[in-house]
Amino acid sequence: MNPLVPLLSLLLLPIAAICALLYLDTGIEPALFWATVKTFAILFVVGGAMSYAASRLADRTHA
Repeated sequence: MNPLVPLLSLLLLPIAAICALLYLDTGIEPALFWATVKTFAILFVVGGAMSYAASRLADRTHA
């Protein structure tokens, strides 16, 4: 199993709570909430790609 999976699940809990607060708060503009969601999605994809690349590189060095 990828070692980032437990770390990601640990990080998702506070991020989900922050997103819930941003979504439910009436003083926050919806554009700010959607910018937060888009930023998290982009960082998630970049982190996943880096993790995949690192695992491929590690497999290549062990072979």
